[in-house]
Amino acid sequence: MGAKQDLPKPGPAWRNALTLGLVAMMGTGLLAGVNQLTRQRIENQERRAALVQLGQLLPPSRYDNALHEDRYSFRDATWFPSGQTVTVYRARMDAEPVAAIFRLAATDGYNGDINLLIGINLDGSLTGVRVLSHKETPGLGDPIETTRSDWILQFSGRSLSNPGKQGWSVKSDGGEFDQFSGATITPRAVVKAVRMTLEYFAANKDLVFAQPKDSLEVAKPR
Repeated sequence: MGAKQDLPKPGPAWRNALTLGLVAMMGTGLLAGVNQLTRQRIENQERRAALVQLGQLLPPSRYDNALHEDRYSFRDATWFPSGQTVTVYRARMDAEPVAAIFRLAATDGYNGDINLLIGINLDGSLTGVRVLSHKETPGLGDPIETTRSDWILQFSGRSLSNPGKQGWSVKSDGGEFDQFSGATITPRAVVKAVRMTLEYFAANKDLVFAQPKDSLEVAKPR
């Protein structure tokens, strides 16, 4: 048998590489944890804001159920793109449907999603629209907020027939809704999302009120 060879002892370079690897792993884990906490915090804030604004879209005198609990979620890429999950709050009086409030995103804003609440009466007219959150350019896209402008209030009482198919776009596209000075993409995205939601409701009204609470429906591709 040959002489036994001693294995080389780890040198400074090996120890440094190991240390750097451990630091990188710890940093990655910490970053992932921070991102998760941040995402949860944002979602919780939006959920609280949604509950507050539900009352702005539908006064409590119009329903007698627990509006924030009578909800369900669904995905339907035909109507709501980008794989988003839409949540619907159902209002009822004496167990009869009154209105539905959709929580969804206009996915084609200038700087990303514009998160909306869209309230629709049983007859297909809008109770109103509110913006929960957005990332639009300050000073240009933020007139969609009620604290900045009353632009969003013009949707109240509208329906698919008011202003009609041709009117459901911004004025620069031949419609009836104003765009902002220097910003057309933002109002265009909101108008489109509201119109699509009205169309979905008109086609699926019975389904909206028949779904069990806290369920998740995923529509099959058409």
